[in-house]
Amino acid sequence: MSVTRRLIGAAAGLAAAGVAVGVAQRSRVIAHRGAGDKTPFGSLRSTPLHIITDDGIDLHAEIDEVVAATKRRGSLPDDTGLTVIFAHGYSLNLDSWHFQRAGYRGQIRTVFYDQRSHGRSARSSQSNSTLEQLGSDLRRVIEQTSPGPCVLVGHSMGGMSIISLAEKHPELFGDKVVGVGLISTTAGGLDPGRILFPMVPLGVGGRVMGRAVRTLYRGHLVVDLARKWGHAVADVLTDLYAFGDDVPGHYVEFVYDMLNSTPFAVVADFYPAFAGLDKFDHVEVLGRVPTSVICGTDDKITSLAHARKLHARIPGSSLLECEGAGHMVLLERHEDVNAELDDLIALAQSRLEAR
Repeated sequence: MSVTRRLIGAAAGLAAAGVAVGVAQRSRVIAHRGAGDKTPFGSLRSTPLHIITDDGIDLHAEIDEVVAATKRRGSLPDDTGLTVIFAHGYSLNLDSWHFQRAGYRGQIRTVFYDQRSHGRSARSSQSNSTLEQLGSDLRRVIEQTSPGPCVLVGHSMGGMSIISLAEKHPELFGDKVVGVGLISTTAGGLDPGRILFPMVPLGVGGRVMGRAVRTLYRGHLVVDLARKWGHAVADVLTDLYAFGDDVPGHYVEFVYDMLNSTPFAVVADFYPAFAGLDKFDHVEVLGRVPTSVICGTDDKITSLAHARKLHARIPGSSLLECEGAGHMVLLERHEDVNAELDDLIALAQSRLEAR
């Protein structure tokens, strides 16, 4: 059985107090263990909400409200009004949060949305396929879905969206945003070629340069066809690059289906954003709020070194290292991830109650 290692940030006293509060409040909001295993992937839905971005893109979002019975039990303080917003990763969609959505469904107000050009959201222009624009999109999601304070949780590109938001709007952190979860992500120093597996056609390796991506973009319909023809091989690559340990086959198929449903033209549109990512100088602001950094030790896309650097640059942050897990740690080690989010949410709530 794998071992999960937890490291606490530099502000040891504050973090220790936060953990104590988190334990005390676990009776209030705690993810239902095993809930996602009882529910088919991609089946969790709520009434769609359309969010229009500042450049006119229609984002698909869904809100899971707190059920009345939970409010009566006192599981969620009425005076808190906390919302947890989840931002998914590159070439995925909101369904990637399956285990988190199932675990918190009905207990706490949660928001899931498809980033521009992904899932059910509208296609963006190439010029606006940037991390800066994703940060602006996230601000619009916050404005339209979170009447009170919120906790932001981002995986991979979703974490980069949060960091972009912090760069442009640091004033939100500590006021509107009261907690942050960064999962399998980075603020810079990324080898963008690594993130193209398994979204490229057969025979194209991890050292794909910008010129090659532009060439593939011009023939993106052929690339998409090649990806379908290479399904069996792509399954192997998905397993290799998304996961660390052995996982059930339907996990691999689930991730492959999300990747394969993202047109290669979209993959190519966002490629320059990763190649030029350099925002470590802007992450310190996250230290104003409880921040959890989570990563698998066998992540082949955003390696553990990225998570450790984020942890070192964000004062008082906690770092959860999931031994043997890969980039899709939110699926592969969902119980560990949800337990860490439990503590993050509890600490955010305690800070609100202390105001």
